[in-house]
Amino acid sequence: MAELTEQARTEVSDAVDRARVAAAAIADYTQEQVDALVTAVAWSVVRKDNAEALARLAVDEGGFGNYPDKVTKINKRVTGVLNDMRTRRTVGVVEELPELGLVKIAKPVGVVAALIPTTGPDATPPVKALFALKGRNAIVVAPHPRTRRSTELVVDVMRAACEQVGAPADLVQSLAAPSLPKTQELMRQADLVVATGGAGMVKAAYSSGTPAYGVGVGNAVHVVDETADVADAAAMIAAAKTFGYATSCLADNSAIVHTEVYDDLLAQLTEAGGHLCSGDEAAALQKAMWPDGGHIPTIDVVARPAADIANLAGFSIGSDRTFLIVEETGTGPEHPFSGEKLSVVLALYRYDGDVRQAADLVNAITTYQGLGHTCGIHTSSDENVLALANATKTSRVLVNMNLNEGAGSPRSGLPFTLSLSCGTWGGNITTENVNARHFVNLTWVARPIQPRTVSEDDLFAEHWRRHGR
Repeated sequence: MAELTEQARTEVSDAVDRARVAAAAIADYTQEQVDALVTAVAWSVVRKDNAEALARLAVDEGGFGNYPDKVTKINKRVTGVLNDMRTRRTVGVVEELPELGLVKIAKPVGVVAALIPTTGPDATPPVKALFALKGRNAIVVAPHPRTRRSTELVVDVMRAACEQVGAPADLVQSLAAPSLPKTQELMRQADLVVATGGAGMVKAAYSSGTPAYGVGVGNAVHVVDETADVADAAAMIAAAKTFGYATSCLADNSAIVHTEVYDDLLAQLTEAGGHLCSGDEAAALQKAMWPDGGHIPTIDVVARPAADIANLAGFSIGSDRTFLIVEETGTGPEHPFSGEKLSVVLALYRYDGDVRQAADLVNAITTYQGLGHTCGIHTSSDENVLALANATKTSRVLVNMNLNEGAGSPRSGLPFTLSLSCGTWGGNITTENVNARHFVNLTWVARPIQPRTVSEDDLFAEHWRRHGR
C-alpha cells in the first residue's frame, strides 16, 4: 500500500483547517440561517441544468447506471432529505421534557469526513453535505479515484451555493488527488466519519480512531407469501431491480416466493422484462460474474444493462429484457447468486411452509452477505409481517413496497438517506437510516423534579410470590 507522504499529510491538514475555520464562521447561525443555507445547497444540486450535468458525468466517468435514473435519484434523494429536515431543529433548544426536568440543546459535531462510493459520486455527497450543514458542521468528502471528477463537480456546485447565501465555500470541500492513505489521514483528523461503500471502506472508518457511522453490506431479500398481491409484488421487484441498473444496496438481490404463487410471480416477472436463465445459461453467468471464484462480482457486470451481462456470459437475450432471473436453492459461498450481485440479476427461491421457513432462508442468505441490512415482504397478513420482522436479523422490513423505498420515499416514514446502517449484525453502531439527527451533539440540561420513588413491594412482589424472599 502507498505510504502517506508529508505533502499529502499537509494537504489533508490544510483542508481540515479550512473546514474548521468555515464551521466557526457559522457556529452562531440561527435556525433560520441554517435552513436558508441547506435550501440553497439543495436547490443548486437539483436545478435541472446541474442535475443533468452531474448525472451525465457520473455515468460517463464511472460507467455505472444510466442517465435518466441518475437524474431521478439526485432529485428524489436531495429533495427528500431537505423535506425531512424542514421541521427538524438543530440549533439551540431542540427538545423540552418538563415532566422529567430535561432540556436538550443541539451543537455541531465539527468536521465531517465523508467517504464516497464509486457507484454514487453524484447523489451521495450532497445528501451527506445537507446532513452536515444542517448541524452547522463543515464536511470534507473523499471521492473514489475512479469517479473523482463527478464528486468534484457536485462539490463545486455546493460551494457556490454556500457563497450565494453568504456562507464560506469551505464548508464543503473535496479531497484533492484522493488516495487511500489520504483518505485514512482525513478520517484520523476529522471529528466524525460517515462511510458509504464497500466493507473494506467501512472497516477502515471504524478503525480510524474517529467516531464513525458506517453501513453494512447490502443484499436485500424480498419475500412473497401466499397471500400477496402478486402483480404488485412483481412490479415492485422489477422496478427496484432495474432502477439505475441495480446500483442501490436496496435493490432486490433475491426473492423468496411461496410455492402457491411461485409460477404466477415468475410469469409476471417475465412479463415485466425478466429473462429466466436456463441451467446452462445460469452456469455460464456464474462463471462470467465470478471468474475468480470469489464472492464479489466482477466490475464488468456492476450496474450494466442485462444484455451486456448476458453477452459477457456468452448468450443473448431479447432487446426488451431488462433483468436476468436465476432459480436458486442454496446459500453461501458455493452459491454466489445468493450474495449481493450489484447487477440486474435476481435469484429466485421457493418455499412451501409458513413464513418462518421464509425467515430462515432470509437469515441464511444474509448471513452469507448482508446481515442486518434489509428485507421486504409482500403479504396481506399482518401476522406474517410481524413473524418475519421478529425472526430476521434485519434493520428494515418493508411491507408491500419497492425495496428502494427503504432509503426514504413519499409513502415511507423512514428517513431519506443514502447511508443505511445495519446494527451490530452488520458491524455498525446503529440500525437507523443515518440522517440529520446523527450530525449534532446533544447537551442534556437536567433540573430537579419531584423525586420518583418506588417501593420494594412494587419492584419485587411478583418475584417474591414465585420464588420467595
